[in-house]
Amino acid sequence: MGTVPVSPTPPPAGAPRFDLPEIDAFSRPYWDAAAEGRLLIRRCDGCGRAHHYPREFCPYCWSENVVWEAASGAASLYTWSVVHRNDLPPFGARLPYTAAVVDLAEGPRMMTELIEVPESGPRVGMRLQAAFRAAGAGEAAEGDGPVVPVFRPVPA
Repeated sequence: MGTVPVSPTPPPAGAPRFDLPEIDAFSRPYWDAAAEGRLLIRRCDGCGRAHHYPREFCPYCWSENVVWEAASGAASLYTWSVVHRNDLPPFGARLPYTAAVVDLAEGPRMMTELIEVPESGPRVGMRLQAAFRAAGAGEAAEGDGPVVPVFRPVPA
């Protein structure tokens, strides 16, 4: 049985968005850094471990003595999935895309999107580098949200 390609239709004006984060006073430094092309993580001054997604406490030792730290943007591919169907706006207009989990050089694991995938396809352990894209890029309402980190392969 084959699949029938479906032409994605853009979401109607005013439709809810499922790809935009809620930015608050705590997360503002993360999103401001992303807009400048920098990736931030959080590091605990108590146990020394880094984590992502940003939280106000350490998920390992529960210390509240956690600070922002610039990450290198270097990562390796842990796993991925090519998404061919997603009915939530605006993802349907971007199909197919590659959802990925990457291991940052600093230690934390991060969910993201893999871009510029080579013809040979992704592979576990592939070296990656952070890139940044305006949320909504490639859609009718291009650039209508914050800048988000995505990852691309490092050339061999």
